[in-house]
Amino acid sequence: MLSQPQTFRPYDGSAAWHPFTQMQEFLETPPIVIKRGEGCWLEDQGGKRYLDGTASIWTNTLGHAHPELDHALREQLDAIAHSTYLGVTHEAGARLEQTLARISPANLTRVFFSDNGSTAVEVALKLSFQYWQLVGQPQRTRVLAMEEAYHGDTFGTMSVGGSHLFHERFHHWFFPVDRFPRPAEDGLDMDSVLEHLRATLDRTAGQTAALLLEPWIQGAAGMALQPKAFVQEIEKICRKYNIHLILDEVFTGFGRAGPMLVCQDMNVEPDFLCLAKGMTAGYIPMAATLASEEIFDAFLGEYLEYKHFFHGHTFAGNPLAAAVAHRNIQILESLIPSEDHQKRLQYFGDKIENTFSEHPGVSAIRQRGFTCALDLNTEASRAGHQVALHARNHGLLLRPIANTLLLVPPLIISTEEIDYLCENTANAISQTLSNSTL
Repeated sequence: MLSQPQTFRPYDGSAAWHPFTQMQEFLETPPIVIKRGEGCWLEDQGGKRYLDGTASIWTNTLGHAHPELDHALREQLDAIAHSTYLGVTHEAGARLEQTLARISPANLTRVFFSDNGSTAVEVALKLSFQYWQLVGQPQRTRVLAMEEAYHGDTFGTMSVGGSHLFHERFHHWFFPVDRFPRPAEDGLDMDSVLEHLRATLDRTAGQTAALLLEPWIQGAAGMALQPKAFVQEIEKICRKYNIHLILDEVFTGFGRAGPMLVCQDMNVEPDFLCLAKGMTAGYIPMAATLASEEIFDAFLGEYLEYKHFFHGHTFAGNPLAAAVAHRNIQILESLIPSEDHQKRLQYFGDKIENTFSEHPGVSAIRQRGFTCALDLNTEASRAGHQVALHARNHGLLLRPIANTLLLVPPLIISTEEIDYLCENTANAISQTLSNSTL
């Protein structure tokens, strides 16, 4: 392992291509080289500590180097690190399947493993399309998705996504998708959005396979919030028009939005549920797509009927990831309903409001669960990036989307750390926006 900062840069600069990163800019800036983590904190090679204000891109639930998760990983490693899930099984995977089915809505009984949020959604889409073929309705090829949605970066998920910034250059290769608008958080326009959906399905229901939704929060759209009851109304429409409901809880699941799962909290039974990110507490890549028994049954038959699902991932059901995910969920089941956790959730929301509601550099706040978005009050195109750079000087790692700052800490963040997060973010905003050269 390269241990000296001065030797690391030439290696990384000559070989790396980082995600969502303009590499010309990256190569001109001294990088932060993360060496270790503990709790809500990361430490670089020089020994400087940073509060992980993004939960390592929304994955970390219980903090870095959590002793019980570390133990689960080491214990599984003593048995086996990986075995294919193609036609065989293992204890860690089977145990996690049962756990995921138990915490999910009662109709979701089958679990298909993959390795990230994009693939979880891809699996749901392909299962829906193939289901309709198997039951004699191959004309059902259309999909409904919300405007400004983000479901991943594979071609199927780019098609159903609505992120022009990320995906517009690839639109020639997308399949067609019917869009519906996002209702405002206050719900005043929800009836008109639902009427738009009904009018669309009055024309297209017989050709539509599924409706896809990120419930409550559109993460990559700047934490855009929906009325909580919107997902229940969407379920009613899907049942009325006999189309599949796919819920993408890659971001909202495992306590990020508040409850373990939004759909369970709202008593909604989707046909497919997509999970990733917080499932393994940020330890190892893993994803799951849950489906109903009705869907599963349609794929059963003799081999030469070729009804089975020709889809798989090399590391699907990885035992190390499954073991960590299982222990993570066990801990979350005790943590999320606890009085201490609920008090910290309330404290987070109150601190956000008290710190930023009258901050001259913030034009809007959106907060739900342990998520927050701050729209910067500026027309400068790189203000969000500059705030994130200033935040590093204050011992804080943030990741903006354009001029929206996202505060997404690990779920175990303390009240003192919430203070640190908010106060240093406020200072970084003030420093950046007072810079006349921005």
